[in-house]
Amino acid sequence: MKKLLIVDDHEIVRDAIKFYFEEDKEFEVAAEAGNGIEGMEKLRGGEFDVVLTDYNMPEMDGLAFVTQIREEFPDQKILVLSMVNEAAYINKMISKGANGYILKNSPKEDLIKALKKILEGEDYFAEDVYKAIVSQIAGRKPKQRLTLETELSSREKEVLELITQEYSNQEIADKLFISQRTVETHKRNLLEKTGCKNIAGLVMYAVERNLV
Repeated sequence: MKKLLIVDDHEIVRDAIKFYFEEDKEFEVAAEAGNGIEGMEKLRGGEFDVVLTDYNMPEMDGLAFVTQIREEFPDQKILVLSMVNEAAYINKMISKGANGYILKNSPKEDLIKALKKILEGEDYFAEDVYKAIVSQIAGRKPKQRLTLETELSSREKEVLELITQEYSNQEIADKLFISQRTVETHKRNLLEKTGCKNIAGLVMYAVERNLV
């Protein structure tokens, strides 16, 4: 049973999520908190497979919370569950290390899908969130990076294009006739070469440079 920590300042939201998983055999809500400060206390006192956090919260908001988690628990899986669908806010969460971002009006199926993807080691961003990111950077000039950019191999470009099309690791492996482990290696190389922190960052990198 995978343990979830819910961090949201609205009790009705926490209750709704707990109801989602009341009879679920794969996930359980192991703890809850009303803001980032309380959330950090829960994390320091126990282990959780995924933290679900809101963006707007009193005392310590979601952005500060994710930042603090990454400092103390760098491997912790984090899913943002918010009503905020503005690219600027989403990008901030991504830059701080969120593994996924979905909206609160998403159906339970999307929430389950997001949790499973994140636990499999992939990032997950709801379609509306993905569109918000891409629409913001479409037409924007490529930003200058501090490091020299490294030429990507033809195979890495193929993998990158499939990543932007939201293919999973297994789907990419099947399409390119390579192993899933090889796909994971290509992803690590892409992150290292581009200086991106996660898959969403790779998508933005590809769009900015007209690679897809």
